[in-house]
Amino acid sequence: MAPAPSKSSTSPAKRRGKNKHSSHAKGPAAGKEFKHRPSKRSASRKQPVQPKGPVQVILFNKPYDVLCQFTDEQGRKTLADYVDVPDVYAAGRLDRDSEGLLVLTNSGKLNAQLTQPGKKTRKTYWVQVEGEPSELDLQLLREGVELKDGMTLPAEVKRIDEPAIWPRNPPIRERASIPDSWLEIGIIEGRNRQVRRMTAAIGYPTLRLIRYRVGRWSLDGIANGHWQHAETPAKP
Repeated sequence: MAPAPSKSSTSPAKRRGKNKHSSHAKGPAAGKEFKHRPSKRSASRKQPVQPKGPVQVILFNKPYDVLCQFTDEQGRKTLADYVDVPDVYAAGRLDRDSEGLLVLTNSGKLNAQLTQPGKKTRKTYWVQVEGEPSELDLQLLREGVELKDGMTLPAEVKRIDEPAIWPRNPPIRERASIPDSWLEIGIIEGRNRQVRRMTAAIGYPTLRLIRYRVGRWSLDGIANGHWQHAETPAKP
């Protein structure tokens, strides 16, 4: 009789487990291939899925040249220079050289609703571009354009008059020989610097980018560098 096969002391589930990788009052406050690398900012502020207290939603009109984080080792301007509300976190990013609406919340669930692509939360941007794109150019954005990381989803795009907004400091570069124009662009994706890359793809570089709306919330009534509590902290 053949000897019975020996039994491993480690269960299949445990063996599989060994192969897994573990992976603030209104106005300014006083004061390629994906490789996982733990970020310093996420390590310092981890957002709970369920907040300990009531859900808070802060609407902040981010100025130009401000980072969407609360600390910076290089001494650059951060959210901590403007928002003095504890335990809130930025829902998504807004680049340092972009302006406008940033939603902050203490709810990980709401954060996911606003940022995960499958939730399809629409973000609307006011975009100043160099040149005057035609309707044919804008139709390319409406249908989707090819970027290095793939085709974009169809966007909502229309021409708008220059909005009544704050002056940027420093001002944008201007060339007397080339006119500029303003567009309103709505997307449901959130790729890195997506809107800037979209307008560049049709030949019209972005000069200024302001996020006007995220879901149901907008910049209306919020001065640049100021914030307010959202009246209805519910799913947008």
